[in-house]
Order: sequence, then C-alpha cells, then structure tokens
Amino acid sequence: MKAFIIVGAINAFLAVALGAFGAHGLKDRLDAYYLDIWKTGVTYQMFHAIGILIIAMLLGKVPMSSLFNWSGWLMLAGIIFFSGSLYILSLTKVGVLGAITPIGGVCFLAAWVLMIIGAVKNF
Repeated sequence: MKAFIIVGAINAFLAVALGAFGAHGLKDRLDAYYLDIWKTGVTYQMFHAIGILIIAMLLGKVPMSSLFNWSGWLMLAGIIFFSGSLYILSLTKVGVLGAITPIGGVCFLAAWVLMIIGAVKNF
C-alpha cells in the first residue's frame, strides 16, 4: 500500500512537471504534432498515477490481493512504456519509438482488467 502511494504521488508530480515543461519549455521548440504527442503522454501518466493511488486505497481494504498488486505494477509499467515512449518520440522525432507505445497500452488495459476482477472477487 505504502509503495503504491509513493509511486502514484511521484508519477502525479512528474505528470504536472512534465505538463508544465511541455506547455512552457517546449511550445516554441516542437511543432503542434509533437507537442500533442507530449500532451497525450502527460494525460495518460496522470490518469494512471491516479489509478495507482486508487490501487493503494484498495490494498488498504484488501491487503493480500495479488490482483490489485499486479494491477498497480502494470500501471507503472504502462506509464514507463506508453508515456515514456511518447516523451522520447516527441523530443527525438524517431518514429520507430512509436512501436513501443502499444506495449504500455496493453499494460494499462491489463491493469484495469485486473482491478475489475479484484473488485468483483473482493467486494
């Protein structure tokens, strides 16, 4: 539970910081297409940081749930692969990095499915 509170809060902090950096530091350096990709990374990072915080709260109610535990770690992996690849793609404009993004998307989807299954089993 504590680990997911910390991980979720760090990722929420980073999403705000990276969003501000994109809005102020990159607005004159990236064209609209790549700035929009950056914003997508920030948005998904924030949504899943909140998801990780929700996982922490659920683990406070059901401390031994491997479903919720896996869900939280998959959300973190999704942030790294999905948002991380979009940040790098935006800055480098190396299109092949876009092939990594779907791995993060699958991690996100699996995490939400595990959260649903955990809720059905435990509540």
